[in-house]
Amino acid sequence: MKKKNISILVVDDDPDIVEIVKYNLSNEEYKVFTASDGIEAVEKAKKKKPHLILLDVMMPEMDGIEACEKIRELKGLDETVIAFLTARGEDYSQVAGFEAGADDYITKPIKPKVLSSKVKALLRRFLNASEDKNIYKVGELTINKDEYKVTLKNKEIPLPRKEFELLSLLTSEPAKVFKREDILNTVWGNEVVVGGRTIDVHVRKLREKIGSEHFKTVKGVGYKFVSK
Repeated sequence: MKKKNISILVVDDDPDIVEIVKYNLSNEEYKVFTASDGIEAVEKAKKKKPHLILLDVMMPEMDGIEACEKIRELKGLDETVIAFLTARGEDYSQVAGFEAGADDYITKPIKPKVLSSKVKALLRRFLNASEDKNIYKVGELTINKDEYKVTLKNKEIPLPRKEFELLSLLTSEPAKVFKREDILNTVWGNEVVVGGRTIDVHVRKLREKIGSEHFKTVKGVGYKFVSK
């Protein structure tokens, strides 16, 4: 997919940051839209259906966490990548962001070249996932990597992108123990710096939705999927 066909929504209540990010991404030939608060972000996302959303956390009217949750509920945006672009680096903020359905967390200020690299990495994972056309079953679970759908006992289970990718990895080889570092590299990529708690948060969410009996923790090593 050519850059001019890829749309990015930049959301921040600081007009200077919006202008800088928009300027740099537009120079990369991406199609860029902007919003100044969470409410406008949800409306723009619903209307424009961007491939990537760079979303600030602290904003008036509706903060980024709530906006992310609402965007994840919108139809047609299942494959949209959401990354928080914020100065807040506290651990609790990152956990809240991932629980809301975010795919990544980028701390600002960020240099234009670094931002460009991050955006390329995020979109590369989006494009690779979009091109991976596989449907397979593990027990009563069906993974449709073409449509990003998961069904359990013929009932669809909606999953944010990172939960889906983590589930796809674990179910690709049932009973295999995936090391934590391998999970981070495969699901989040080498370019993204995230902590081990990120994996734990996503596994907890999958346990709630798929069933805790399917996910086994191997202490000090990682996780594996158990088919029942």
